[in-house]
Amino acid sequence: MSLNYIRNFYEGCLRPPTVIGQFHTLFFGSVRMFFLGVLGFAVYGNEALHFSCDPDRRELNLYCYNQFRPITPQVFWALQLVTVLVPGAVFHLYAACKNIDQEEILERPLYTVYYIISVLLRIILEVIAFWLQSHLFGFQVHPVFMCDASSLEKTFNVTRCMVPEHFEKTIFLSAMYTFTVITILLCVAEIFEILCRRLGYLNNQ
Repeated sequence: MSLNYIRNFYEGCLRPPTVIGQFHTLFFGSVRMFFLGVLGFAVYGNEALHFSCDPDRRELNLYCYNQFRPITPQVFWALQLVTVLVPGAVFHLYAACKNIDQEEILERPLYTVYYIISVLLRIILEVIAFWLQSHLFGFQVHPVFMCDASSLEKTFNVTRCMVPEHFEKTIFLSAMYTFTVITILLCVAEIFEILCRRLGYLNNQ
């Protein structure tokens, strides 16, 4: 029985009941994760090693880098991806435990409402992630970062730090914003598809 639950959960996650949901899974699972996993590491992988300040001292570089990056972009985006997956995963786990077929989800009003709530939660989480990303990283990476290192050593005060490959990071940052917006639009479109198909079921009855 437990293996049947796992199979139903796996199939539900891979093949949602809507066409747009299936495209979202493909886009989310393939393009976004590949972009983050491969290109993200290439762009941000050695950022801390090449981040240098004036004077170029290890403790100053580390202190200013932590000020420049309260959280590394790769960790933030990985947490975003995992968090956004949670509502859908919870719903499909519920469906697997109840032995609900994917076709039944849009045929029964209660299951449809639950599924719409999971999609709305994804939208909310993506919007929150977009807002946090804009506050943590901004929309552009500047080549010079002014670091307030006075608490580390009074002689430092405000020091200039050079940000490596700032143009590449700006492009990557823009791409991640774009992925978030596309995901939100797909979720909104999925809700419209659900409503249209529900109306179709009602008209057929």
